[in-house]
Amino acid sequence: MHRITGRAGGDSLIEMSPTDSFNDDVNGYPQHVSSSTGSLHPEQSPIDKQQHSKDSVFFRDGVRRIDFVLSYLDDKDGERKQERRKMYEANLVNVGLELETEDKSESDDGKTYFVKIHTPWEVLATYADVLKIKVPFKVNDIPDNSDMPMNWLSTPFRLPEHIMHPEPDYFTAPFDKSKSDFFLIDDKATFFPPSVRNRIVYYILSRCSYFKDECGDKDKKGIKRLLNNCTYTAAFPLHDCRYWTKAKDANCESERYHLHKHWARFFCFYKEQPLNLIRKYYGEKIGIYFAWLGFYTEMLLFAAIVGTLCFVYGILTFGDNEWSKEICSAEIGGNIVMCPLCDKKCGYWKLNSTCNSSWQSHLFDNVGTVFFAIFMAIWVTLFLEFWKRRQARLEYEWDLVDFEEEQQQLQLRPEYETKCTNRKLNRITQEMEPYLPITSKCARTCLSGATVLLWISLIIACIIGVIAYRLAVYAAFASIMKDNPTTNLQVVGPYITPQLATSVTASCINFVIIMILNLMYERVAVWITDMEIPKTHLEYENKLTVKMFLFQFVNYYSSCFYVAFFKGKFVGYPGNYAYMFGSSLRNEECDPGGCLIELTTQLVIVMTGKQVWGNIQEALVPWMMNWWGSRKARNHPESLYSRWEQDHDLQSFGQLGLFYEYLEMVIQFGFITLFVASFPLAPLLALINNIIEVRVDAWKLTTQFRRPVAAKAHSIGAWEEILNGMAVLSVVTNAFIVAFTSDMIPRLVYMYAYQPDGELNMKGYISNSLSSFNISVIPDVNRPDVDENPSWFNTSTIDTCRYRDYRYPSGHEKQYTHTMQFWHILAAKLAFIIIMEHVAFLVKFFVAWMIPDVPSDVRARVKRERYLVQEYLHNYEVEKLKIQLSQNVHEECNCSPMIYPCLAKHEVLSECL
Repeated sequence: MHRITGRAGGDSLIEMSPTDSFNDDVNGYPQHVSSSTGSLHPEQSPIDKQQHSKDSVFFRDGVRRIDFVLSYLDDKDGERKQERRKMYEANLVNVGLELETEDKSESDDGKTYFVKIHTPWEVLATYADVLKIKVPFKVNDIPDNSDMPMNWLSTPFRLPEHIMHPEPDYFTAPFDKSKSDFFLIDDKATFFPPSVRNRIVYYILSRCSYFKDECGDKDKKGIKRLLNNCTYTAAFPLHDCRYWTKAKDANCESERYHLHKHWARFFCFYKEQPLNLIRKYYGEKIGIYFAWLGFYTEMLLFAAIVGTLCFVYGILTFGDNEWSKEICSAEIGGNIVMCPLCDKKCGYWKLNSTCNSSWQSHLFDNVGTVFFAIFMAIWVTLFLEFWKRRQARLEYEWDLVDFEEEQQQLQLRPEYETKCTNRKLNRITQEMEPYLPITSKCARTCLSGATVLLWISLIIACIIGVIAYRLAVYAAFASIMKDNPTTNLQVVGPYITPQLATSVTASCINFVIIMILNLMYERVAVWITDMEIPKTHLEYENKLTVKMFLFQFVNYYSSCFYVAFFKGKFVGYPGNYAYMFGSSLRNEECDPGGCLIELTTQLVIVMTGKQVWGNIQEALVPWMMNWWGSRKARNHPESLYSRWEQDHDLQSFGQLGLFYEYLEMVIQFGFITLFVASFPLAPLLALINNIIEVRVDAWKLTTQFRRPVAAKAHSIGAWEEILNGMAVLSVVTNAFIVAFTSDMIPRLVYMYAYQPDGELNMKGYISNSLSSFNISVIPDVNRPDVDENPSWFNTSTIDTCRYRDYRYPSGHEKQYTHTMQFWHILAAKLAFIIIMEHVAFLVKFFVAWMIPDVPSDVRARVKRERYLVQEYLHNYEVEKLKIQLSQNVHEECNCSPMIYPCLAKHEVLSECL
């Protein structure tokens, strides 16, 4: 555990005279400093801005640290805004905060005022007690036995010790203001780090009102409403220095510089992440995200290696692909005439025209696919179980054990407090608290659910439109390309077929639709979540997570589900084709090589397009906006561009900034698990993307965004349950893909049961998998136009065509009904699904049972820390009682010493004493 404690020494950027010495009063600051508006003492002379360091994070007295900054513009028609600001700032002063205002004449644009906020020790101590912030009380005495054998092998990937572990290791306990001498407080000015200070300030800002008490308008409360109505333009904590150089003052931490140097640069991609420093600078919530992203990327390495080996296996067994040889053979594939794939505009075609696609399909549709699907089911379980262990260790090291209860009870959303006018008694706290009536809650939930269903229906309608496009455009491509005009193209010409052209263009159109719907739905999801008025920030994020994930799940995966499980499954046969919703558009058929290659194409385009677009959007857009916003400041001297102005020109990370990062990674997780049987290289693409993603996220957070308000989170929240659900679903989808989308099962059934020579090979498989139909009985509605048939087609010599199915031929007593081989194959597919699912689930449950969620050493440390808190508090109270009794030997006290002073009753004892 790398805990936070105070640093010795004062924080001063300006050289002070001997009369301005540091007086250790109750607040830990000089007595002469004003505590209201930051005005200077009469004996002090004004400090010119030119004398301030560019990295100054202190008031003009050079002592009080800036914990938060508010900015606003001088609006000519802003009398109401001015009154709000006046009342709001007066109320902030009343609760103990200290303010200092920078006039607009001092700002770079000559329009912006900056209100700097400092939190004195008394306020910090009070709210640290309210928020139960854990602080150190004893040096950790448990020896660290975490050294791994052959640890020297990881030396190239390590960072310096002062970066990886910026703080010593302590035992901690929730802060109690009445027992401040119990904790290890070296210096009150630096005891609480900046991340904790800005968290406390934001807690105050979110609950402070901007009205007079006699007005009684309880809805006028919180910095968020003031930002929404443009009373203030921004509210943010400060970075501690510029990211490309250290702070000029030695008392500034320069943590931003170290993060940029050791974490945010791309050439550090092979280095470990400084998680403790990330947590110390940005807070636990952002630290947990990067810990999860780094762990996910590490685990992807193993999946990428196995997936690449399966792909290499497909390349090495290229020459053993007997069915592709038969398709490409002029004697076999060249003499098989296939039935038209669409009505009127599609002519008869020869099987060997799909030669290239059958070879491509073999790269992904081979025995290695089955092995990889089973491996990924086990990999998902290992990933989730090992993450639980890693998360448990971080919960302990970052003082997040038992945090969720505090989050639920103590941190209500300001919007909930203001909009819920009804009050009821909390049976646990025995205090009156706001609540939302059940009737209103049900009505809001129903409206929210109906809105989500409406948008999901819109996605399905768009997918149906894309399917209609595929059916309509395929006929056009088939008509245009019937004389193979693309074969004259160099390199790619022979590979362009009507099927490929249709699949690629439809996938690109589908991707564009996905992006447009995402942009539209994001605002709708936030609006309906706000309408539900969630009680806590955790509940708010969970509700928004469910809405966004349901939408994006359908949006991103519906097209892949269509290709995997619907395309080619409901086609019918010549003379009795199936049509889409009774229209004139005939349902799509799969190639003789199967639909797997089309699923691979769809997956690659959507997955790769999303990752590329996401990285461009995340990195390029903030950089361009910052470049444009700071264009004026670049022409000014360095000393005039203050720390708060620099940060003001950066982009706001926002409350939901981390939410979208999680969402992006979870959608990617779905691609590499739900459909990985169709594309073993998906984990490799995800690994490459995530290596870039870690550094891009670090770079933009360090250089392009204002410092986010520190927040606590003990886990990745609702995303963990979503990942568990996708892990279970992935076993089912991959089993169905292998059984129904690939040709693995029909080939095995043929080889072991229907091979005419009784040999274990695939000779004759293609002819066996195609049924025959008499051309003369094809209805006119299905018969191709005369000018659509190729030049080699002659009805006098060709009387039958073949199609992909297992049906009796014409003239048979059971003509055009399914053969017994069809039912054998169907039974084998169902048996494979049952066996694969049971094996995968048994292995998953066994692995989950074998791996405990909490490491044994972490469990022991948690128990010891709780024991020490009890013991030290007991000793502390006993010693305090002895001192009190010795000083008041002649006074009577009816209170008796407490045996368990850690209980709530010890507060009564303290008050009595």
